[in-house]
Amino acid sequence: MKILVINCGSSSLKYQLFNMRLKNLLAKGLIERIGRKGCLCHYHPQGRLEIEEKKRVTTYKAAIKVMIKFLTSEQHGVIKSVKEIKAIGHRVVHGGEKFTASIIINKTVKKNIKEYARLAPLHNSHNLEGILASESLFPRIPQVAVFDTAFHQTIPPYAYLYGLPMELYRKDKVRRYGFHGTSHKFISLRTAELLKKPLNTLKLISCHLGNGCSMTAIKDGKSIDTSMGLTPLEGLIMGTRCGDIDPGVIFYLMEKERLGLKKINRLLNEKSGLLGLSDISNDMRDIYKASIEGNEQAELALKIFVYRIKKYIGSYAAVMDGLNVLIFTAGIGENQEKIRELICKNMDFLGIKIDKGKNEAGFPRERIISSPDSKVIVLVVPTNEELRIAQETFELVKS
Repeated sequence: MKILVINCGSSSLKYQLFNMRLKNLLAKGLIERIGRKGCLCHYHPQGRLEIEEKKRVTTYKAAIKVMIKFLTSEQHGVIKSVKEIKAIGHRVVHGGEKFTASIIINKTVKKNIKEYARLAPLHNSHNLEGILASESLFPRIPQVAVFDTAFHQTIPPYAYLYGLPMELYRKDKVRRYGFHGTSHKFISLRTAELLKKPLNTLKLISCHLGNGCSMTAIKDGKSIDTSMGLTPLEGLIMGTRCGDIDPGVIFYLMEKERLGLKKINRLLNEKSGLLGLSDISNDMRDIYKASIEGNEQAELALKIFVYRIKKYIGSYAAVMDGLNVLIFTAGIGENQEKIRELICKNMDFLGIKIDKGKNEAGFPRERIISSPDSKVIVLVVPTNEELRIAQETFELVKS
């Protein structure tokens, strides 16, 4: 059974095609700058050279047509016909309280995805556009929605409720939802496999550190707390998002700088985080390079980023009454050994000790980086959200 995974962003479409019988990737690709000049179309069949073409692509439907041409190409394709695709899994960022698991898409599901777009305006509307375009081009193929928020639906009320009037929760469902759930679920399952231990016996903290960052406390295989909240803005310092701040800052800036809601929203989501703190970039590689070259502002941004993560590790270890495993994943978590070292430094009270050589080795990609005398196992586990989406789609359609 071949499963196609589609992830539509604000101006991009990522896709991967899997053979679920063999559990292997057949091809993947990215179409970026949709609707803009200089649209780039990337296609990479497994085991062959990547192809890159410039095309005029103005809609998600047009992007999916380009994807189909690549996948079925006589020269570079991996399937003869789209009829070989048995189901399509879509990443959907926000599923609110209505979706605790993946689901086959119907009219009601689409209506709810649209409704939750007000909580994830940068994501859900584009996810839905991709679904609608896919339905029109694959009318007889089952479409499945896999929600970033679903894994976190096990978080208890005392962890997901804010200190606001309960009427706001009852009426408007204002609460913590959490995101990156597909990634956190994937790496928790993979960690249990690597350690050859039952997941329901472990107390884990997973650190998804990329341009978007989140952390999750996973106890007995379930998410019991996570750093992102009602929206993906809360929690850690991120590439361009501010993370945790005093809500009073918003009122102060609106009055002092005469900022309207749109400008405040843009400030917190697009101009803050590592970009705002460093005045250099939202890319950790650029900031780290500047810090070792003596840029004090870059060094400070780095320290703030690391400090916030340390605070969350301490708090999650407290609420789980201990910690067995600390996991690093995503762009920064997987590739920035110095950041991992700084995070784990001076964490002896929790029994966290990393082996410098293992941490810096870079190979294998999945590896333990803690020292033999560390009470907590520290791991690097590359995330694979697309594979998890494919697995959930396959399991749902098969059943």
